[in-house]
Amino acid sequence: MPSPERSNLTYRTVARIVRPAMFSMTRPHWAGTEHLPREVGFIAAVNHVTTLDPLTFAHFLWDAGYAPRIMAKDSLFRVPVLGSVMRRIDLIPVARGSAQAAQSLDLAAEAIAGGECLAVFPEGTLTRDPDLWPMVAKTGVARLALATRAPVIPVAQWGAHRVLAPYGKVLHPVPRKRVDVVAGPPVDLADLYDRPRDAAVLREATSRIMAAVTAQLAQLRDEPAPDAVFDPRTGARTAAP
Repeated sequence: MPSPERSNLTYRTVARIVRPAMFSMTRPHWAGTEHLPREVGFIAAVNHVTTLDPLTFAHFLWDAGYAPRIMAKDSLFRVPVLGSVMRRIDLIPVARGSAQAAQSLDLAAEAIAGGECLAVFPEGTLTRDPDLWPMVAKTGVARLALATRAPVIPVAQWGAHRVLAPYGKVLHPVPRKRVDVVAGPPVDLADLYDRPRDAAVLREATSRIMAAVTAQLAQLRDEPAPDAVFDPRTGARTAAP
């Protein structure tokens, strides 16, 4: 299949290596790609279950015709070889809890303004929910969405944890596991655009985005999502913020 137009040589080389590897371990089922914008930059927000998720998420977006700019933990950029590759394919480092966090959002906003697909894991790390539902997310995705007014596409993925368990280190590639990724329609945040970006507005926007992601995941899992959301600060499920 042709490579996305915005992909550079390194990105295409990585894809030629990673896609066959993913096909050897997974049976991908993609859906909802009609919701991914073609003419404007956008945010694709997805749940996070296993460290394999960035590859399955990127695989989905690449097959849909996008070379995603993924926001990733800055610590990964310091890993030999991996960090160099991540920089060459223009991934965006996220330095949480530091003065550089604002710079990460600025780079992300520039990517969106340039018409790119920005891939985001709003939870910031693997879910701590005992049943692997999305947990309370960080507000960074809300800040970005309200600042840019870019479409936010909720994406859910399920199945990669059967290849690599959450926090696991051993792959289980045989037999190939079904991996589902589905995108939904944009999250409606229009009524929040002109409101002051205080904590309440950021929590509301974040909650709407994650509710949409969770609804997509419930369809994939064919089971209802819990009524409350797991909060890693308390170690328990609480009413959605």
